[in-house]
Amino acid sequence: MAIETKTLGDLASLKPAAPAAPAVPVHVQKLDKLGRAYATGKRKDAIARVWLKPGRGQITVNAKDYKAYFARPVLQMLLQQPLSAANRSTQYDINVTVMGGGLSGQAGAVRHGISKALTYFEPDLRGVLKKGGFLTRDSRTVERKRYGRAKARRSFQFSKR
Repeated sequence: MAIETKTLGDLASLKPAAPAAPAVPVHVQKLDKLGRAYATGKRKDAIARVWLKPGRGQITVNAKDYKAYFARPVLQMLLQQPLSAANRSTQYDINVTVMGGGLSGQAGAVRHGISKALTYFEPDLRGVLKKGGFLTRDSRTVERKRYGRAKARRSFQFSKR
């Protein structure tokens, strides 16, 4: 039944309760039954599946050492960036399966996957990795070729005669 109000003071008492503050997301550790953190990293057309477990700092990419798989020092540095930002270079063994794209895209995908796996294993590292930009997926991909064009945007050479 409705409550009768006779004065403005009565209206003040009918004020609804203040809305609750939005809940802050709590990041928890996500491990599989073998004690590993799993994450998927993506860049261009490359997809990297990353498993991270406590160890001596060994990184294996497609059953090879990462220095043998990624021969260029720039690509090796890309893989080390999230680990060095978090000061965890020699604490985890990382096993990676990567497919698709070229070497540069694959290195970016592995870096993204390592960063996500680190946050799943140690949620406290999320702030450091987020500030470094390692958790953001770089969504730039190659633009498709369109009909009536030489490439994605370039048109054929124009001739007046």
